[in-house]
Amino acid sequence: MLTLTAIALLTLALPPIQALPPVPAADETAIRAIVAQQADAWNAGDARGYARHMTAEVAFTNLFGMVIYGGPAFEARHAEILSTFYKGTTKHHVVRRIRFVTPDVAIVDIDNEVRGVKSMPPGIVVPPDGVIKTQLMEVFVRRDGRWWIEAYHNVDVKPASPPRV
Repeated sequence: MLTLTAIALLTLALPPIQALPPVPAADETAIRAIVAQQADAWNAGDARGYARHMTAEVAFTNLFGMVIYGGPAFEARHAEILSTFYKGTTKHHVVRRIRFVTPDVAIVDIDNEVRGVKSMPPGIVVPPDGVIKTQLMEVFVRRDGRWWIEAYHNVDVKPASPPRV
């Protein structure tokens, strides 16, 4: 009983959770435009365009689990993959959710598909349809009135296992 009383008193002592002000539609539109631009740049094989909205200190985790820091390293890695195993592929993004943590920070969950994949390095199996599916999370920050990607985390979606008999 004492524990419940203590919890109740602590709960009453906490400040109320403040709701964030409504997010202007222009901010969501701007972020969606950047996500679409990324797909367009990928489809053109343009690593520089794909990296255009990364911050200088972006944290990047790819679907192999490699962690890379920095916009220049992000661009270099994408130049490499777009000229090798992802050459000629197309990217399709569907924004699942945009959640504004603050008016200047947004977490964006993206259903990502890379189509036309013929082979991959060890660790990623190419499905028969040649479509690699991932869940991509990007953390956007607004600086000086512009949206930038501060973190990029990509996770391979594994195909469903057949049921055990």
